[in-house]
Amino acid sequence: MSYKKFRVIKPEIRVLGVDDGVFIPHTKGSALVVGVVFRGGYWLDGLMRTRIEVDGFDATDKIASMIISSPHYKQLRVIMLNGITFAGFNVVDIKALNKKTKLPIITVTREKPIFAEIRRALKNLPKSEERWEAILNAGETLEVFTRTEREKVYFQFSGILEEDAKRILKLTSTRSSVPEALRVAHLIASGISAV
Repeated sequence: MSYKKFRVIKPEIRVLGVDDGVFIPHTKGSALVVGVVFRGGYWLDGLMRTRIEVDGFDATDKIASMIISSPHYKQLRVIMLNGITFAGFNVVDIKALNKKTKLPIITVTREKPIFAEIRRALKNLPKSEERWEAILNAGETLEVFTRTEREKVYFQFSGILEEDAKRILKLTSTRSSVPEALRVAHLIASGISAV
């Protein structure tokens, strides 16, 4: 696996924050996924969207297609995901997403994932072993303090050096402990998909 090393990380680095909207758990149906393009942690530059199956197995492909077909694609430098599971347990394989988009991937969560609970929940779904492999593929969960010594997030990454991932997370977390692109993606996705 080749890792992108940033010589300089510009304050206005273009990042994409991706989060899912509201959905009804354990049902047949789809969920909205929103991507928000930000320059650094300050300027909203664009939006994109797609839909994925609730507890499905299409998140990696659908998110990759959303990104590659966007007019913002060529300007993006990093993709940030709100965790690696969307619409229930539709797992994103971050190494596959990195390969498809040719962009570094950073996942971010406020809470440290409890993998034993995730493994138990996956056993109730089809392709449970494939889902579990995608989760393991994301690698070790690390922590970084973003804005202050009390504000930390947990992250995983692919296609980028750990030190660069930490620098980008700190740089883009301007209004809360999470990067602004993810915070805004969450607000938009939740607001326009309320059940």
